[in-house]
Amino acid sequence: MTVEGSAATVLVVDDSRTKRYLLVSWLTRAGFKTIEAENGAEALARVEIDPVDLVVLDVRLPDLSGFEVCERIKAALPAMPVIHVSAHAVDVVDRTQGLTRGADAYLAEPIEPEELVATAHAVLRYYQARQRAELLADRLSALADATVSMHAAPNFVRLLEAAAAGAAQIFKSPAAVIAETFEGDCLAGVAPAPGAKSSVVPWGVEDTGVPIGATVRIDDPGVWDLVDWPAGDTVTVAAARLREDRPPLYVVVPTHTQTVRTPVLVQLAQAVASAVEAQRSFDEEHRIAVTLQRSLLPRRLPEIGGLDLAVRYEPASARTEVGGDFYELVMLDGHLLMAIGDVAGHSLHAATVMAELRHAVRAYAVEGHQPGVILDRVNELMRTLLPNELATICVLLVHPSSGLVRLASAGHLPALVSVEGRAEFVQQPAPPLGVRAPRPPDLEFVLPAGATLVLYTDGLIERRDATIDEGMAALGAVASRVDDDLDRFCQRLLVELAPPEVQDDVAVVAVRRR
Repeated sequence: MTVEGSAATVLVVDDSRTKRYLLVSWLTRAGFKTIEAENGAEALARVEIDPVDLVVLDVRLPDLSGFEVCERIKAALPAMPVIHVSAHAVDVVDRTQGLTRGADAYLAEPIEPEELVATAHAVLRYYQARQRAELLADRLSALADATVSMHAAPNFVRLLEAAAAGAAQIFKSPAAVIAETFEGDCLAGVAPAPGAKSSVVPWGVEDTGVPIGATVRIDDPGVWDLVDWPAGDTVTVAAARLREDRPPLYVVVPTHTQTVRTPVLVQLAQAVASAVEAQRSFDEEHRIAVTLQRSLLPRRLPEIGGLDLAVRYEPASARTEVGGDFYELVMLDGHLLMAIGDVAGHSLHAATVMAELRHAVRAYAVEGHQPGVILDRVNELMRTLLPNELATICVLLVHPSSGLVRLASAGHLPALVSVEGRAEFVQQPAPPLGVRAPRPPDLEFVLPAGATLVLYTDGLIERRDATIDEGMAALGAVASRVDDDLDRFCQRLLVELAPPEVQDDVAVVAVRRR
């Protein structure tokens, strides 16, 4: 498509040198650029390789009819306008055939120069308007796709990657999107080309004087040296700022991609600003939620002779709500009280129930009760005060010097013991808390010297694309080798088993007997 304001190029096709000369002369004087062809085959070759905007085509050609040439041009290039000219076919049938087979206008000789020029301008106006409308429609469709991708992004980095990739796809060019995170870090999403993988890099911008709303300016590419911009072109920068207390963000694309008033670029910048604001709010809420959740868990691990302890707690990255996963590690009367549990749901209420259960377990353990009695009393507490709640929990008392373990479970996933390269699960089927049903007696076993006991919640092993048995098998394989550093071991469990975007809270507790 011809850039707005530049002269259109017309291909004049006629086997008569004299007629070509006249047509070219008239069009050239009217401000058009012209190229010539003297037969149909040459005309078809020229439209494939030359930047043609309009074809003026004689009906009678020595090799192909003008009707056939027009049909072939329209089949390959539907948006290429064609004007038929003819000294012979002047009857209604031929005119009808020419228009039916794809021509946009039909002029019969004698042709007046003014009529030819006016017809050329009229046909070009229609096709240029059509091309602008089609370009706008394509860009708006790509903008809608980019907006969905940005709002579906699970974090700020993915959002910038989606925004940069969307901008590159919209404008079919390199693109960059720059925004500031909730923590104040300025990052740039960069897409080197449409369809290419985007990336995020640190980048600083001077924000002084950027007003509220959306503004557009032209900059030197060197100011935004984030990608290889097209040589000889400037960059167009759209800045969007939603509030006075928020930093602006920027969308940067090559200037040659822009049309008058840059409507799609402005809409893209506003869409990115909306997505960034939502992500900032999410990040702020998520940080508050995580801070609250961690405040309900033990702040430090006890130091116990003969035992190594390590924990990992990873809140769900895709949620702002606090969850119900919890753990406990505390020394009571010469025994280590270990507990891990999971209250159904993700909400402030679930976290409140979790805190009540944790404190109830501690209180009943301080009274000197064994794990099974602790669970019986906590279950009665839940059924009385929290009758609509369900939770799973595993409670253990470990004697550090002898390794004697006394365990009771309420529907929780089985503990795992790893020793000498083997991993075995400690099974004790039992109903969850909140259900009145018989419970099995406590399970007793000895944790051998050098063995590691692992407790965990379901976020570590559950996947949408795998069964629970497959998840447990994967845990057993990974936990068969225990790192010398127990903290590194817990971290490795998360890295190798948990998904990159944690969909559920994950708690892992590991105890190794020396």
